[in-house]
Amino acid sequence: MSPDSDISKVEESPELSSRVTSDESVSAPVLLFFSSSILWLFVGTILGLTTALKFSFPDWLGSIPALTFGRIRPAHLNAVVYGWSSMAIAACYIWLTARLCNTEIHWRRLLYISAILWNIGVLYGIIAILNGGSQGQEWLEFPPAAVSVIAVAAICLSFSILRTFHSRRVTHIYVSLWYILASVVWFPILYVIANLHIYSGVTQAAVNWWYAHNLLTVWATPAGLAAAYYFIPKVIGRPIHSYYLSLLGFWSFALFYNWNGIHHLVGGPLPTWLISVSIVASVLMFIPVITVAINHHLTTVGHFDKLKYSPTLRFVVFGAMSYTAVSFQGSFEAIRSQSEITHFTHYTVGHAHLGLYAFLTMILFGAIYYIMPRLVKWEWPYPVLIKFHFWLVAIGIILYVLSMNVGGVFQGLYMNDASRPFIESVEVTKPYLAARSIGGALILVGQLLFIFLFSLMILRKGAVRLTPPWRDELEAATK
Repeated sequence: MSPDSDISKVEESPELSSRVTSDESVSAPVLLFFSSSILWLFVGTILGLTTALKFSFPDWLGSIPALTFGRIRPAHLNAVVYGWSSMAIAACYIWLTARLCNTEIHWRRLLYISAILWNIGVLYGIIAILNGGSQGQEWLEFPPAAVSVIAVAAICLSFSILRTFHSRRVTHIYVSLWYILASVVWFPILYVIANLHIYSGVTQAAVNWWYAHNLLTVWATPAGLAAAYYFIPKVIGRPIHSYYLSLLGFWSFALFYNWNGIHHLVGGPLPTWLISVSIVASVLMFIPVITVAINHHLTTVGHFDKLKYSPTLRFVVFGAMSYTAVSFQGSFEAIRSQSEITHFTHYTVGHAHLGLYAFLTMILFGAIYYIMPRLVKWEWPYPVLIKFHFWLVAIGIILYVLSMNVGGVFQGLYMNDASRPFIESVEVTKPYLAARSIGGALILVGQLLFIFLFSLMILRKGAVRLTPPWRDELEAATK
């Protein structure tokens, strides 16, 4: 939230008037995407918690084929990746593009078509997985029909954003737009190529891991960074620290990140040079990550006190810090000696959640807390619930990631010890799996609070507030 949320000042400022016009043009499609994403967040979280509990209670729901681990886990992953994350990303891209281009959104009908098709594709894909129709490759489990529908939806989204950018009323292209434009061009191409049924054997495994990492490269990570580059300076009221650091971060990101992924096949039947190239590229990711971290940190220096008051800043900074952590972890994990210990363990699961939840999802939460009041002309009604939401999901994901990382290391060491029976590598993870379930439960409770607040915003219900809740607290603290 920032002072530009004060609609009463519109007539006094052409800049504010332009922002309101942009917000009104994107209001309906963004709300449609956000509402859909919240629904899939709820579904994905329920499926995820059920998956976690099955490690502690393996016979639970085992008599129902659709709820066995082999089906419910990929259903959870796809609901979160293609339902919650992707549709929330689409909403943020639409809103940010209109704002940063200082214009109304173009080809709005394509956005409605995109949202409807996206929901249909995800729903059909999840049902197919639960019915045993998975394609058997992680993040590529959806059947061809669902893939085709989602691909068309992504293309419709891309056309609208590119058309809006073409009609921009600004000369300077802000750093967030670099990531958005690259993402909407790269993602449909990547998604279609990876889902072509022309790969088999070793090639199929290589394509699978290449796609899994590039999904983060061209879709998830650009969304998180675009939002962070916009909301951190916006909330604290100062420009980004260095334009040149932004350039270095973007182009080194584009150069190195897309080579990642194949390092997950260390020891597999692939050419050594191919795996080595991926390892080197993973280590070189230190360059864009450190660059982005320095830029964000120096932008925030002197304004850390606002973390206590602004929910947007709190979530986004947590996510930005998690981006640094997950990227460093990924670079170390790519090294052969580390991969030999952690690859086939729960450590990888913790790493994935550090990226998709602690980084991306937390930033998406922050973005939604900022964007929604500007779309529905209604302030968040119960600020205390926002604080509970943050602390529940923050503590939950930290507990989740730490338990999976520590438990995964022990699991890998036990599996690599020929003197130990395999069952010991299973037994050693039990307390960590229990901690994971507790973390998942905290996340679920926090997200239920968020869904409740989001519903009140859509319906314009709850306590009536004339200003953003964090501004009242800040003003009271400075008196």
